[in-house]
Amino acid sequence: MTEFTFDTGPSCDDDSDPSSLQIDSAQEKILSEITAVSETESIILADSLHRVLAEDIIADINVPMAANSAMDGYAICSSDIPTDELRELKLIGTSWAGRPFANTVNAGECVRIMTGGILPEGTDTIVMQEHVQVKDDIILIDSRAVKGDHVRPVGEDFCKGDTIIKANTQLTAAHIGLMASLGKGSISVYRRLKVAYFLTGDELRSIGEVLEPGQIYDSNSYTLSAMLDHPAIEVYDLGIVRDDKQVTLEILENASKLADIVITTGGVSVGEADYVKDALEALGDVSFWKVAMKPGRPLAFGKVGKAAFFGLPGNPVSAMVTFYQFVLPALHKAMGIELVLPPTFRVTCLSMLKKRPGRVEYQRGILTRDQRGEIVVSNTGEQGSGILSSMARANCFIILPLESDGVIAGETVEVQPFYGVM
Repeated sequence: MTEFTFDTGPSCDDDSDPSSLQIDSAQEKILSEITAVSETESIILADSLHRVLAEDIIADINVPMAANSAMDGYAICSSDIPTDELRELKLIGTSWAGRPFANTVNAGECVRIMTGGILPEGTDTIVMQEHVQVKDDIILIDSRAVKGDHVRPVGEDFCKGDTIIKANTQLTAAHIGLMASLGKGSISVYRRLKVAYFLTGDELRSIGEVLEPGQIYDSNSYTLSAMLDHPAIEVYDLGIVRDDKQVTLEILENASKLADIVITTGGVSVGEADYVKDALEALGDVSFWKVAMKPGRPLAFGKVGKAAFFGLPGNPVSAMVTFYQFVLPALHKAMGIELVLPPTFRVTCLSMLKKRPGRVEYQRGILTRDQRGEIVVSNTGEQGSGILSSMARANCFIILPLESDGVIAGETVEVQPFYGVM
């Protein structure tokens, strides 16, 4: 009789595997080995959204450069504000935004002023137009005004010499507007991070091809492309690599020469056709192969030449979960962004969640508001790692800790929203 030998080591279905790295340790190890790009380039301000600033932005003017009005009204001298009666002031002109009143305003006089108009010499207070009675060239004011009301002082936003944006900031629309207010036409940013990715598997076919038995359409390249769509990233899509050891070796070597970071999906498990693992061991250094999480245990991280390498699982949900938890923070550091961990908070869970202790689990959830206006979460249904529709319905991860044995409806859970992931 033929004798058979069974592999008794931990499988992907087991919830405890001593060889799996804890999530925190894996994240720390990855970030400790990621180096930020240092090369810079000059770009025009209009093209700078979401790019990473390579220098401090120092104000070379005051903003505003002159005291101006925060609303439509009348510019007066505060010494003319009455204590308890009405006072008449003579209207002698108008200060428009962009067309200041050129003369001095004396005691007993005032000037009509528009929002943004420069305060004329001799004035220090704006009386809003709703608090004024007007008859011809005379206005009446009461005692409600206070010295300095509705005045934007010189340098209220920032003063000459102030650092208004620090280097390593990822630029938002507000940052761009702020630099425009200084008259900045071009700025220095870090060069784009270069990321190459490819997929492995004989079963994968491109959209438009006819599927034979056992074949599936490639979805991972589309999700990866979408998750990497960022102005500070230059992406190289190297396509689908068949299950061939030599071809995999050549593609991985080529990718490492093209990019700062290389990402693959599939081929990092223990199957006979999982050649990415062999190629990585031949060409580079492997830091770890497994992480104590679900979905996404077979996650590889290492180096190929100068490029950092991420081998994500082939299952679509596993690939997305591991991307968000491990690749995304690494991309941020490599782009030069000051690291900010994704926010998490605790909310009431409306669903019963099944789980066995041994791994941190990322279930897909839907954050909503209940009838009282409080934020609550429910899961998206079946949580299998191949059920991509569970990600499409979700707007957050429900994070269940290592020791958790499930959740009863009504208990609180930790959630991590999807918004602003890049």
